[in-house]
Amino acid sequence: MFNAFRSLRSGSTYAGALFALCGALASVPLLPFATVPVLAWRSGPEGVRIPLVLLLWAALIGAVGLARPTRRALIVSARRMLRVPLPDPVTALPTAPATSVAAPAPAPGTDRLRTPLWLLLHVALGWTGALASGALLLLALVFPGNWLGAEAGVELYGWSVRLTGGWGSWVAALGCLLLAAAVCSVVTGALRRLAPRLLGPSSGERLALAAQRELRLAERNRLAHELHDSIGHTLTATTIQAAVAGEVLSADPGAARAAMRSIEESARAALEDLDYVLGVLREEKAPTAPTRTLADLPELLDRLRHAGAVVEPELSGGLAQVQATLSRAAYRIVQEGLTNALRHGAGGPIEVRVAASSRVLEIGVVNRTGARPDADADEGTRPGAGTGPVPRAFPTSGHGLPGLAERVRLLHGEIEVGPDGPAHWRLTVRLPARVSA
Repeated sequence: MFNAFRSLRSGSTYAGALFALCGALASVPLLPFATVPVLAWRSGPEGVRIPLVLLLWAALIGAVGLARPTRRALIVSARRMLRVPLPDPVTALPTAPATSVAAPAPAPGTDRLRTPLWLLLHVALGWTGALASGALLLLALVFPGNWLGAEAGVELYGWSVRLTGGWGSWVAALGCLLLAAAVCSVVTGALRRLAPRLLGPSSGERLALAAQRELRLAERNRLAHELHDSIGHTLTATTIQAAVAGEVLSADPGAARAAMRSIEESARAALEDLDYVLGVLREEKAPTAPTRTLADLPELLDRLRHAGAVVEPELSGGLAQVQATLSRAAYRIVQEGLTNALRHGAGGPIEVRVAASSRVLEIGVVNRTGARPDADADEGTRPGAGTGPVPRAFPTSGHGLPGLAERVRLLHGEIEVGPDGPAHWRLTVRLPARVSA
């Protein structure tokens, strides 16, 4: 009972009634078109011509509901006036990557009839609510006239009510006002219950919306991997370079300046990656994604040498001809392998092998693990201490190797990670090669 009175005091109730009235008024311009065939049929019986006008009017209203812009406008207006959470209609299916399952298209069929049905009910409720509440408001204005000595009454289909004055007129007027408010509440409540069923997403649209959410989540996960690989590598290399610069600052200022320049270059590259990822996560128009490929490996290896690491690369095959997507992924794989070697290696050279052929792209990173084979593993698996002149301990996120394995799996490749003899650790990745023309 209290909820009923609360709805009568809510402004959203009367906003919904106004929304229903707007739907009724919007149907008026279609009424003359519905009367044209009936006016041409002057000899028809009256009991047939009036229902025929109403039938043609309903058909025209339903035809308007078949237009896609109509559905979008109705959803926006219902969301604002009825306060009903309705998603925008799905106009295009998301473009899925090659490794994703394509989202099913929204089924046309009976789903398209939901908007015409909503329009018909909207118009019907609008006219019903407008006529009923209008009549009640008129009565609320007429009945108090009896207080001034007038006589008022209502006659409808043989049923009549007459008031001869006194407080009864004011009570009747108040009752009419409450009934008019109740009509508005009933009309608004009916529209709110119908809107999710008739204007909400269909089964096909729900699948498409779920596919869109899945693709957004997959894109965010991909960006998280990119950020982990890029920023993690840069911070690791920068930490080592800063330590090297601090040690040789007095003895070899030239080497210290070279290390500082390398820190600047690494930080600039990391900021470029960070700006792109943050722009995408904020759903802003992000700059073009950094496109580092296997062709950028020499620059990456040079930065490691500035950090004091000894790198022994073996690059063979047409790396520049590797397909762009595969080349970018391979660059990140090498970068993650080198990051792990810097963090958890035990000094000595880091062997990097990248070989491209017409069928397979092979990647290998080997580093020393030192004399503690039982030490904690990188990202939960790799043992050993750090590489370089300064002992270091780097925190790990636990996502490096799992993310690397997931990247390789999506590329339909194979990955092997583990000890290579008593004093080395090996990362080996084999990816099916797609050589660009």
